[in-house]
Amino acid sequence: MIRIDGSEGEGGGQVLRTALALSMATSQPFQIEKIRAGRPRPGLMRQHLTAVQAATAIGCARVEGDAIGSQSLTFEPQTARAGSYTFSVGTAGSATLVLQTVLTPLLLAEGPSTLTLEGGTHNPWAPPFEFLDRVFLPAVRRMGPRVSVTLERHGFYPAGGGRFTVSIEPVKRLVPVESLERGEIIERRVRGLVAHLPRHIADREVKTALHLLNWNSEAGTTEIIDGAAGPGNIVFVEMHGEHASEICTGFGESGVAAEAVANRAAHEARRYLAAGVPVGCHLADQLLPLYALAGAGALRTMGLSRHARTNADIVKRFLNVEIDAHDEGRDVVRVEVRGAPPERRRRDGGATLNEEASR
Repeated sequence: MIRIDGSEGEGGGQVLRTALALSMATSQPFQIEKIRAGRPRPGLMRQHLTAVQAATAIGCARVEGDAIGSQSLTFEPQTARAGSYTFSVGTAGSATLVLQTVLTPLLLAEGPSTLTLEGGTHNPWAPPFEFLDRVFLPAVRRMGPRVSVTLERHGFYPAGGGRFTVSIEPVKRLVPVESLERGEIIERRVRGLVAHLPRHIADREVKTALHLLNWNSEAGTTEIIDGAAGPGNIVFVEMHGEHASEICTGFGESGVAAEAVANRAAHEARRYLAAGVPVGCHLADQLLPLYALAGAGALRTMGLSRHARTNADIVKRFLNVEIDAHDEGRDVVRVEVRGAPPERRRRDGGATLNEEASR
């Protein structure tokens, strides 16, 4: 039984999500204490409980401590089971983070899967849908699986009510990849979205971001979202290179000027462009577990956050890999993962997956 102190490092929900994902992918049970101890309201909240329930269903797991507010959890999975699933957060809690929890084992399952996820799709504390679609999943597909997503309804914080579907065609093994060069930026775009709010908010955000980035006005667009459950606003700065992409975001807030929202996204974009790396800091965090499951990989990113370093520590609890980070210059880090794909023993008494692959 792997034991995890949820207060270590970043001390948030990512510790639990990564543990659940790797537990299912490797069929190793774990116990976690002090869940989200680093947050003002520790313990499981609705989106975390939904992630646990989703993992329980997909991992055919025995679980203890799955209740709102629980600060400890025991999770004992069997082999992750492909299939068609629907999971609803029921609040504005992030549905994209629920996907982050269950996607990893389904990439290696024995058959294709379809997911329908409901809840927040555009939440300030989680990757928005567009980041998944245009940044994260292209990186995943380089490793072999075929994954596509379709947004059916936007779900802005605090109303939620969003919905998207996911189609997954898995592989036996993830292919090790390197993401070391971005190449030339071949497409730049600033997009402002508003739902149940005046269009001029998005117009001002786009104009401000274009000015700060010194980009041509033709790179900017605004869009009014119909069908959202409640009001919301977000601005995207998209940068697509020859070999990698990045999306930086600013979320509208009550009492915060549109220009300030745009400035946040533009500042993050300028940092990415100045670093010259292919992998943004948020993407690096999400790729580490997949590189570890592949047994190897390398990427160049910006300075690793505490969030990413905590994620790396959790990865090493489940997998026999080394994760080394070396500074290559100002705000440039090369991360290398070395090890071997895990021998996953099926907890239903069957053969290892490596034995099955050789049959």
